[in-house]
Amino acid sequence: MYSQHRFIDGRPLEMPPGKIVCVGRNYAAHAKELNNPVPEQPLLFIKPASALAALEAPIALPQGKGECHHELEVALLIGSTLSQAKPEDCLAAIAGYGLALDLTLRELQSELKAKGHPWERAKAFDGACPLSAFVPSASVPNWRELRFELHRNGERQQSGHCSDMLFPIDVLLADISQSFTLQPGDIVLTGTPAGVGPLQNGDTLTCQLDKLLSVTTEVQTP
Repeated sequence: MYSQHRFIDGRPLEMPPGKIVCVGRNYAAHAKELNNPVPEQPLLFIKPASALAALEAPIALPQGKGECHHELEVALLIGSTLSQAKPEDCLAAIAGYGLALDLTLRELQSELKAKGHPWERAKAFDGACPLSAFVPSASVPNWRELRFELHRNGERQQSGHCSDMLFPIDVLLADISQSFTLQPGDIVLTGTPAGVGPLQNGDTLTCQLDKLLSVTTEVQTP
């Protein structure tokens, strides 16, 4: 069970885990691979804190609900309140940078989308957001230069560069804060690059954020 945010050196952060605000289709190649239009403004949805899980812990896939896809994303830990913020004020509110998997029940999501229904059943289930520890923001001098990768069973499946975001982090946080107040302990997932796909029992995943962070985990279906 995920109960506390922490830095990569093990230091706990005295802020309760909050909501997870997620951004869909923030990389054009990912929108294209799923035959989705590129959005004109950030496409937002929310996962509850109960969706959080430690990234290094084994991933248990939901049973009987179809394929569960991996979507690796850069995760932002919010350290101070943002409400009706301007882009130039947003970067200072980031306490740390990490990685998260936006686990997605793809077949269920497609069914919900076809009916015009919300995505939560496919995106916000318990354990749907495995999350890493965080690199302190002071150790990330330029977020635009961050690269991140996911390797599945030793083969690269996803590779992203933050400079390719359709909505950059400062603009993204400002936009989110117009609708949802971001509070200390909240997480923002910034979108996934191309290469998403279904997870299988026994898969080994390695998630890497440049040379700052690397986490290996396994898929273990009950």
